[in-house]
Amino acid sequence: MSSSGATGASAAPGAEGHRLPTNVYPNLYELAIKTDLVASPPTFSGEGIIHLDIKEDSSSINFHSHNTVTITHIAISTSDLKTTSNQNLPLSALTLNDENEVATLDLSSLPGGGLKEGQKNTKLFVRWEAELKSAMHGYYRSEGDPDENGKKPIYGLTQFEATEARKAFPSWDEPLVKSKFAISMIAREKNTSLSNMPQVSEKPWKAPSNASVDNVFSENYELGSLLGGTVQLGKTEGETKTEGKTEGKTEGKTEGKTESNEEGWKITKYETSPLMSTYLVAFASGEFVSLESAHHSKLTGKTVPLKIYATKDQIKQAQFALDIKKWALPVYEEIFDIPYALPKLDTLVAHDFDAGAMENWGLITGRTTAYLYDPEKSPLSAKKRVAVVQCHELAHMWFGDIVTMKWWDNLWLNEAFATLMGELVILDRIWPEWKPRSQFLKSHLQPALDLDSQRSSHPIEVDCPDSNQIAQIFDAISYSKGASVLRMLASVVGEPTFLKGVSIYLKKHIYSNAETKDLWDGIAEASGLDVAKIMKNWTLKIGYPVIKVEESGDGKIKLTQNRFLSTGDVKPEEDETVWYVPLEVATLDKDGKVSVDHKATLEERSSTYDLKGNDSFKLNADTVGVYRVSYEPERLVKLGKQASKFTIEDRVGLLSDATNLARAGYAKTSGSLSLINEIVKGGEEEFLPWAQIGSALSKLSGVWWEQPQNVREAINKLRINLLKPQVSRLGFDGEKDELPEIKEIRELVIGTAAAAGDENVLKEIKERFAPFLASSDDSKIPPDLQRTIFSNAVEHGGVAEYEKLLGVYNKAPNPSTKVDAMYALTSPRDQGLLDRTFKMLSDGSVKDQDLYIFFFGLTANKYARRQLAEYFISNFDTLMKRYPDGYGVNYLVKGAFQSLSSHKDLKMVQDFFEDKDIRKYKSAVAQSCDSIQAAADWVQRDSGDVEKWLKENNYL
Repeated sequence: MSSSGATGASAAPGAEGHRLPTNVYPNLYELAIKTDLVASPPTFSGEGIIHLDIKEDSSSINFHSHNTVTITHIAISTSDLKTTSNQNLPLSALTLNDENEVATLDLSSLPGGGLKEGQKNTKLFVRWEAELKSAMHGYYRSEGDPDENGKKPIYGLTQFEATEARKAFPSWDEPLVKSKFAISMIAREKNTSLSNMPQVSEKPWKAPSNASVDNVFSENYELGSLLGGTVQLGKTEGETKTEGKTEGKTEGKTEGKTESNEEGWKITKYETSPLMSTYLVAFASGEFVSLESAHHSKLTGKTVPLKIYATKDQIKQAQFALDIKKWALPVYEEIFDIPYALPKLDTLVAHDFDAGAMENWGLITGRTTAYLYDPEKSPLSAKKRVAVVQCHELAHMWFGDIVTMKWWDNLWLNEAFATLMGELVILDRIWPEWKPRSQFLKSHLQPALDLDSQRSSHPIEVDCPDSNQIAQIFDAISYSKGASVLRMLASVVGEPTFLKGVSIYLKKHIYSNAETKDLWDGIAEASGLDVAKIMKNWTLKIGYPVIKVEESGDGKIKLTQNRFLSTGDVKPEEDETVWYVPLEVATLDKDGKVSVDHKATLEERSSTYDLKGNDSFKLNADTVGVYRVSYEPERLVKLGKQASKFTIEDRVGLLSDATNLARAGYAKTSGSLSLINEIVKGGEEEFLPWAQIGSALSKLSGVWWEQPQNVREAINKLRINLLKPQVSRLGFDGEKDELPEIKEIRELVIGTAAAAGDENVLKEIKERFAPFLASSDDSKIPPDLQRTIFSNAVEHGGVAEYEKLLGVYNKAPNPSTKVDAMYALTSPRDQGLLDRTFKMLSDGSVKDQDLYIFFFGLTANKYARRQLAEYFISNFDTLMKRYPDGYGVNYLVKGAFQSLSSHKDLKMVQDFFEDKDIRKYKSAVAQSCDSIQAAADWVQRDSGDVEKWLKENNYL
């Protein structure tokens, strides 16, 4: 348990931790959930019998509950050697702290004044009810796309990570408190119900008219009987007391409630689950259809049914996601030497989903873009997204589900491993042609280095005693930096040894909880190295180093490590960490052959490395290390000329380091522009180095967006000049079976050339869009170029183009096309069209789950950037009500502000948030301010240097 948590019955939950005492723990939840999708508004109600272990004498029980859930009945059953006592408790015995979402049940009225340590067969009965809101957390409703009659399917599903199970049922809602779950779902006959475990029975259901809270503990009581008909209240009249800073109220019911339509219901019961944390519990109810397959386990010889569920209109695009489960599960079992643990594995595709996807054990859920793929019309990027998300969530079946972190400060144990395994190791074994080991640099290492270079970053293991803070750590540090340091460790010990250590770790903690030390112990056992010492500062300290390379001319180089900041202004107290740095020194002999010293490390502030007479060298071979390298200007030029001799990963790292060091003020921007020139001159044709070049120049253009027009035009000339040969080489149309990276580089160079205003590219885009505008003929629009063509058609077009894409948005053939239409609608230059898009943000045209996409599109549009910041400020109160739990707000804050680039903007943002309660998105505000600061400083520092280079190279 985290040091901030309560450690005994006497430690009441409080603001210091939002943690529950450990005096009473559940070992089994028996839950019955009734879902009424026809009611207006849709509702759900539930009953639970929670079996308790009594660890200490207790005069009260604390559990999590939320003020959106109305508890109507409470009873408790206790036993000793001779007698069993069942007692209904008044709701006045229940106090709810709204701030901490903790309910306290006073048991002083029980015989003996409460519960006794070791007391057997203690059971808590609770009945509750709530509206099934469209909230994307807790148990909530989702609406599908309208059918030909305009009717939208409505269904219910859960999202409980991190602390949302309490919004669906009273619970000990902490990952450490694992329990078994026996769930029943009551739904209308036409609906399909789903949960974590396989169905064991299904039968018609009608609540008995004489159901009473007085007999809920009897052997013949069927759980759920109080969820319909006339409720007999027994001794439960009263009102629950509330306390805390909010005004939420949980009222007791004082009269029976009768439902008008009790016909046509059924009850579905599911197998009891293994030990599981509450955030992994899942259930759903709606009109779903499914596809099915099977996994045949070599480890157990058993067959595990695999299904994917969706609404009727979606299911035909779900086959690829289903296939991935069948392909990936055997690979995971082989690597971990542990079989998939449950008897089935389902996936549910959701229309409304806050995150990308969720690893609920046995019932994975996720948004449409995460699981739907149209082989005829979807681009390669959509196919990759489905593969990456599915493999990531499958990794969680081991990392997170069967072995769970003790508390959210170790979230990275779940997410970093799922990222490394699902997006590198497994992809490399199933789709090696995608080059996932190289792609990892773009997908994860670069985002991790970007975020962790900010002063407002946080350690991988981050203290979060307040549950309000948890949403903020689902970021590039927990996912991408965590995965990157694990990739680095795997390189140090060797990947087979690393994976063996992981298997040891999983086997030691199966069905239990773990923390970082346990993982290091497993890898240490496999490798014989002091892994905890090697990794300590990588996970416990904020940031990462830049290695300064100084050449003395005697065949030796001096290496010094200091913390790297994007603002370049590291203070002494921020620069106290010394990391274990695997140097991975690559040297190039006279024949052009590269060799790597894998044993060289830097474990102190500064040391010397002997090159043994070799003058051609590069640190961080294959860019496996989570750090940057700063070379002297002459060495950087030389490396640019030699770049083609090194690996793709080396060139990506070289470009990334040079451009980011320049932006942070460690070097001149002109030096990084010269390096880009040299690498392009060397005939670079690989996608990933070009992606790094494109990103660097786009950032330059984006930050210089308010500089004099002649300078902006010169930057665009540079971009067009560098890209033109690649555009000519690749063209708009590819071969049917061309390599994935050819598709990707074509998309990159055409998109970047269009953004820079290349007249020839824009002319072809217009010509290709014309048949689609006239008659919806999209035969001239390759799927991989669809977003570029849609967005530029609207940016350089008018009302007709905008309305065409608005129509696509409202009735898209697949999820990726809908997203492409969203970006198009954020692309106009025309103020009238932009105003129409901004109106959509508030009038119900944009789903809550998609608002961040509009924000990211608008912030990329320099004609809309300031209007977006103003929109956020003007609509702040409404947005906070729309996203009360912080997850969505984090993305909106960054979208609204982080593309601004002046010190005046920085002050405006700081002043706006100064008097706001930003606890749930404090990191997003700080990170946005850091981004603005870094951009403003860069312009102020290097505008003259950039102009000089552009003049010297005949662009200005």
